[in-house]
Amino acid sequence: MADKTLVMGAVAYAPKVVTIWDGFKEYFAGHGLAFDYVLFSNYERQVHALFDGGIDVAWNSPLAWIRAERIGRARGQPVKAIAMRDTDCDLTSVIVVRSDADIKTVADLKGKRVGVGAIDSPQATLIPLNFLRGQGLKPGSDFTVRRFDVLGGKHGDHIGGERDAARALIAGELDAACMIDGNHLLFVGEGTLPAGRTRVLAQTPAYDHCNFTVTARAPGEQIEQLHRLLMSMSYADAAVRPLLDLEGLKAWKQGRTSGYALLEQAVDAARFYDAQGAIVEPEYRY
Repeated sequence: MADKTLVMGAVAYAPKVVTIWDGFKEYFAGHGLAFDYVLFSNYERQVHALFDGGIDVAWNSPLAWIRAERIGRARGQPVKAIAMRDTDCDLTSVIVVRSDADIKTVADLKGKRVGVGAIDSPQATLIPLNFLRGQGLKPGSDFTVRRFDVLGGKHGDHIGGERDAARALIAGELDAACMIDGNHLLFVGEGTLPAGRTRVLAQTPAYDHCNFTVTARAPGEQIEQLHRLLMSMSYADAAVRPLLDLEGLKAWKQGRTSGYALLEQAVDAARFYDAQGAIVEPEYRY
């Protein structure tokens, strides 16, 4: 008898990932969906597994979505995003400077030292550096880029070097640091960026983050059941709330892809992936 278990891939960026997906596995089983998951050390291998049949659905970073979409288009196997968190929608990144710095506009970053996150971080590296390109500043030429490579292959999940960049800014080793807006608030709240010591110089336009990605070969009925269960989860349900809290959301939303345009542009400008989804960034190690 064929295995009817729906298999999802997720990247193990922290120990809590096991707790999260063990909990969801139990919840799905209790609602009639045979579900299991496979953990990967990096998103690149997870994307390959999505196309090679190792998994049916991938919990993808935005950068992994870009790669999956490009590989799918090249292979004639289109992908779609079926769901995402409420907290994956309409995010921004910020460029932070010290309050006493003589840096009033983005143009003042010329000749300065700018800290970013991991090489594969959409929110702390790719998108903010491309934002600066759009402001007329070429990374590595008009200003020095100092990268904080943490958790390579995990696409900057959650922190991914941003806290290290923030600390270097306060220590005077940088003139500016890039981070997602949510982590900026976190760093101020925890004291990594002491109150009153920094200010936001610039903020990027909005973009989206993670999504559940599937290919056309995914088992339709099980994917539809997974989608229904996700959409029916309520934060008011005491059995579900701890899992939602761990995964950082209050409600699952319909998947959308309109929020990835900024990252698409950044990937092309940085020559990170080519049009077929192959890795072309020579310094990327995962």
